[in-house]
Amino acid sequence: MTTAIQISTISAGLLGSSHFFGSSRNYSALLLEEESGLLYVGGRGALYALNTSNISTIDWDASPEQKKLCLNKGRDNQTECYNHIRFLQRYNESHLYTCGTNAFRPLCAYVDAERFSLLSGIEEGRDRCPYDPAKGYTGLLVDGEMFTATQYEFRSSPDVRRNFPFPTLRTEEAPTRWLLEADFVGSVLLKESFNSSVGDDDKIYFFFTERSQEQIAYPSQTKVSRIARVCKNDWGGQRTLQRKWTSFLKARMVCTVPEYELHLNILRSVFVLQGRDARSSIFYGIFGLEWKNIKASAICQYAFSDVQKVFEGPYMEVQDSKWREYTGKVPEPRPGSCITDLHRSQSINTSRDLPDNVLTFARRHPLMAGQVHPVGLRPLMFKRSVNYVRIAVHKEPALDGNLYTVLFLGTDDGWLHRAVDVQGEMHIIEELQLFDKPQPVEGLVISSALRSIYISAASGLVQLPMSACQRYTSCYDCVFSRDPFCGWDGKVCVEVASRAQRSNLTQDVLRGIRGCRENSGNVIHRKRSVMAGDDVLLQCELRSNLASPRWTLNGRELMGYGLNSGYRIGTDGLLIIGARAQQSGSYRCFAVENSVSVLVYLYSVRVHTDPYFPVEPTAATEPTVVPSTTVMATSVPSEQPLPSPPAPLPPQFQTYRHMEAVYISLVAILGGLCLVLTVVLLYVSFCTRRADRRSTSVPTFGDLGDGFLQIVPGEGQLSPAKTPPPAPPLPMPPPLPNMDYANGLSATLPSVLRKMNGNSYVLLRQADSEGMSPLYHSFTEELNRILEKRKHTQLSLQPDESSI
Repeated sequence: MTTAIQISTISAGLLGSSHFFGSSRNYSALLLEEESGLLYVGGRGALYALNTSNISTIDWDASPEQKKLCLNKGRDNQTECYNHIRFLQRYNESHLYTCGTNAFRPLCAYVDAERFSLLSGIEEGRDRCPYDPAKGYTGLLVDGEMFTATQYEFRSSPDVRRNFPFPTLRTEEAPTRWLLEADFVGSVLLKESFNSSVGDDDKIYFFFTERSQEQIAYPSQTKVSRIARVCKNDWGGQRTLQRKWTSFLKARMVCTVPEYELHLNILRSVFVLQGRDARSSIFYGIFGLEWKNIKASAICQYAFSDVQKVFEGPYMEVQDSKWREYTGKVPEPRPGSCITDLHRSQSINTSRDLPDNVLTFARRHPLMAGQVHPVGLRPLMFKRSVNYVRIAVHKEPALDGNLYTVLFLGTDDGWLHRAVDVQGEMHIIEELQLFDKPQPVEGLVISSALRSIYISAASGLVQLPMSACQRYTSCYDCVFSRDPFCGWDGKVCVEVASRAQRSNLTQDVLRGIRGCRENSGNVIHRKRSVMAGDDVLLQCELRSNLASPRWTLNGRELMGYGLNSGYRIGTDGLLIIGARAQQSGSYRCFAVENSVSVLVYLYSVRVHTDPYFPVEPTAATEPTVVPSTTVMATSVPSEQPLPSPPAPLPPQFQTYRHMEAVYISLVAILGGLCLVLTVVLLYVSFCTRRADRRSTSVPTFGDLGDGFLQIVPGEGQLSPAKTPPPAPPLPMPPPLPNMDYANGLSATLPSVLRKMNGNSYVLLRQADSEGMSPLYHSFTEELNRILEKRKHTQLSLQPDESSI
């Protein structure tokens, strides 16, 4: 259930991506219409219509007067006093409907979709849109009716409303408050009247987190996650519950990690995957912890059939100021139910015909006693150190005939995780950095027709393909990924859906090991020459975060975990400690993943014991082809080593060295004489100029003759009497080249070392401001301690020669 991430990719490496950064910010409202190929986007003070060939824009910001009023109310003029678009949906074939906060005075308007322009009749939006851009909000347009849920005014309580047409309905607040500080995250319409055998009504479900009303077993938690429902054709009561919902019911959703006894109680996002009917539909929720200082996320899957069972179960009621399960008699027809054929047979055609005793019971019993548990009674996935904030789900058929569920998960720091559900176990295929600067993902929309996903945040919008199969450069990469979108065709990794002929494609989503036959690949071959007693690091950077290294010396596997063994094996390399002659030989690094070993690096190491040995000429090394059933073609940038210090010359060259010393001494003496003469001349010149200044005035910059460097004054001209400006700072030294040091250490090593276990992974950032990876721990610290003890000069007779 807790899983690591296979591949990490920074934003510069996103394949097939498109970016949109408009003049606005906070792109939170997304409406995708696949038939027309348009994506409508609502930002701060603007609406956009995006397609591949044209971008249309509507500027709709708050007026200066309204911004001033907002500022006078003590609101933030940098973030709050704007028109933040919170609602954007299709109203009919020709128009869209949109609402914005309008600097804490909400407005709504119709948009001519063909001309993409606002109509003149702008409406009051106080009952349809939140006043605060930070308040939780959800809304739906269903057959011309608008259903919304939020906190609409500063002093009001959050509630669920039907805003138009008449009559408007809302939730009850007395004597039993139906909602308590609710924070809404989503809503959905399920058409349960379609082919219904009982004449049932369509229902609208709302998802939110609120302050707990009932007693729970976890006193440290004050909030609970809820699902609520109302009937689409609810008209309120005749005398009791006038202009209030008669069908409102809510229940608690549970998402618990049993082995940790961890209860995740904050609902952050939901995605509904509708089936053939309401009972076969499922939804996915992202849950987090109430404590802000702990990062953790769980993905739980629920069935609407289980939700219906809870709403048909026992009620809760307030007894002695506490919520307890109601055990008395329930009136007929059942309170909170929609109008069905059974009601109509009893002359109850609308909710206004319901008896008062049924409506009174419904007013006092909005909460159900049962709890909605996830499928399998446990989360699909639990991830520590990550806050997921948005989710989208897609079903993709694979070559094995199975239909796999692929989850797209947006984080609070601007990354996208792509995971596949393999027989109840989640495998995170990859993580992608979407934006250079960390920022929460605000919107996720999937286009199945365009095979794309759209992700919005505060700074802009990104379009990505559902899968970039070309990122996998070998058969093993393609198969190990277990990506249902991708298959290996013998030469490259391709998208399965793009090939009509699929018999030659290789894919193994279930296990991720089968299909790659004998393969001859180009392995990176490097050479090392090291003095006896020195330490040398042989790097082995693994592409997959799930792979582990395995090292062999002349075919014998190395098991080095201590200083006394002569070796230290880490995630990113092999450290040879105090090199000895018997440690010369052929070192091979294998990437082990899914029980398959793939050769990645081949090192030829020579340990020299004689301090005076001649420098051997180096020849270009061709790519080494190692045929094996476990060889994977690996491609990485080649590295060039830093120049090593020259070796001492043998005794027969000492005579030449003495002659060179004589020449160098003569040159030094002559240079010294020239220096003394120069100083004398400068001193004489200085004395002469001082004598001249006693009899003449100080010249300005313009009085200097042509023999001086003239400075043309500008806006920053300084008076001669003022102190001259300080000298400009020296330029920064050039960065170290990306190459190996003489002792085998890489100049970029601190930023790429990884420390992994089953529950953690590396996030490859754009840049490391501290110059060191936060996971730079045990292996590198031990490496530093060892190298501090050894100050010998290591000779590199044959610089590294890499082949790809």
